[in-house]
Amino acid sequence: MRDTSSEALVTLGRWYLRDAPGSLGKEWLAAQYLNAHLRDHPRRRVSEARFGARFAVDTQDLIQRYLYMFGGWEPNMTHWLKNRLRPGDTFVDVGANIGYFSVLASRLVGSTGQVAAIEASPAFHRRLLQNARLNECDNIRAVNTAVADTRKLLTFVLASSSNMGANSIVPYEGTAESTFETEALPLAEVLRTEEITTARVIKIDVEGAEGSAIRGLLPVIDQLRPDAEITTEVTPHRMTQLGDSVDELLGAMKRRGFHVYRMANDYTPQSYVAARRRPPPAPVRWRGPITGESDLVFSRTDAELLP
Repeated sequence: MRDTSSEALVTLGRWYLRDAPGSLGKEWLAAQYLNAHLRDHPRRRVSEARFGARFAVDTQDLIQRYLYMFGGWEPNMTHWLKNRLRPGDTFVDVGANIGYFSVLASRLVGSTGQVAAIEASPAFHRRLLQNARLNECDNIRAVNTAVADTRKLLTFVLASSSNMGANSIVPYEGTAESTFETEALPLAEVLRTEEITTARVIKIDVEGAEGSAIRGLLPVIDQLRPDAEITTEVTPHRMTQLGDSVDELLGAMKRRGFHVYRMANDYTPQSYVAARRRPPPAPVRWRGPITGESDLVFSRTDAELLP
């Protein structure tokens, strides 16, 4: 039987981390105790996010654990989307995972807007549907498919169940926790015409396959509205393993009139505590090389800081 006193301490610690005023000891509590404990002794709960939505979570997984601990995921991206999306907009979520950003966007765009949530993993697709139902998100269209530059069959590998969002088609030589095969389609075929022409933000998080994903969008990119923005996580070393190049991706977007901005991101538990105390920085114009994992925003806005 699990130690009930230890579990009570975890519950109390989570309450202190999420709801108590001040910051004394919170970074230590999150980084040195709660994060590892909730990973190694998973809880399966329905947990409320800071914006009021509910999510079914399993804390063995990184994203779901942070949702349970902090009430949110990627605070800078969350803040940025809240400033971007308005009622009637369309949000495209490529690599939707369990649907955190899709549900957030569903609330922001309202009943007159729409969300296209695209997820390759059948397990995550089911969890996405569950979370959409939990929050009565009738404006989410969930699609269980991978994306690529052409129609093809892809094999996804998961290295560790402690970060299930790391499902990737990048070759992996270690022992895999799981694999699955699925058909991939170009984004130009997955998205409906009205989703393309009304999209305000397209978010792409596909663990190294971002070059292929964006090439699949290029045939219809000129149909996007003038203020449409595309945000993607790029991982140069993974792209290289797939025969892609960050420089080629940046060049393709620049030739179509997009400027490149970099959004700050940090996955350490300490950073999530700190994010509660200060507003996140605006994405900054990026002119140098991209050498490490980075969150980029492509926008037709020409400025030093993306407002």
